[in-house]
Amino acid sequence: MSQDDQEALAAQWAAQLEGEEDSPSGGDAGAPEAAAADAGAGGEHSPVDEEALAAQWAEALADDEEDKSGPSTFGGAGAGGFGQTPTDAHFRDMTEMSRQPKDNKLKRELDFILDIPLDVSAELGRTRLLINELLQLGQGSVVELNKLAGEPLEVYVNGKLVARGEAVVINEKFGVRLTDIISPIERVKQLG
Repeated sequence: MSQDDQEALAAQWAAQLEGEEDSPSGGDAGAPEAAAADAGAGGEHSPVDEEALAAQWAEALADDEEDKSGPSTFGGAGAGGFGQTPTDAHFRDMTEMSRQPKDNKLKRELDFILDIPLDVSAELGRTRLLINELLQLGQGSVVELNKLAGEPLEVYVNGKLVARGEAVVINEKFGVRLTDIISPIERVKQLG
């Protein structure tokens, strides 16, 4: 609603209020606030009150127009052809951001966890002993394991099987040459 429309509405409102003074019935379907004010005052009103009410009405309309004169939002009260012209939407150019490699974000996330230490162990085999058998063990005793000769060793990371391999000697130390990496699906099955 433009400033001229508001002033015309205020003038029309003031004219209606003056017309109500002349007519004994008072009341107007287009002025519910005035009718409600009249009913609250017992149907009697003075010309000074009506002029003050008209001035307040015009001031409220002007304040409302100032509030709406900012950028209007889609579907808001200011949109829809009530005297305001639509404004063009402005969007940021995102092409440069979309051209940046996404590996940088992944690399930063991986850098965060790269220094976390993990326990890696290689298992030759397992067995189960009774306490009595454990107490009888001594130097030279042989403990039979559940693996056959030539079967691969199992490599565990933090107690979870991740790979299999064969034993090797490197610079007079034992090592494991990985021959099979456990797939993520198999790792999930082992957790259950």
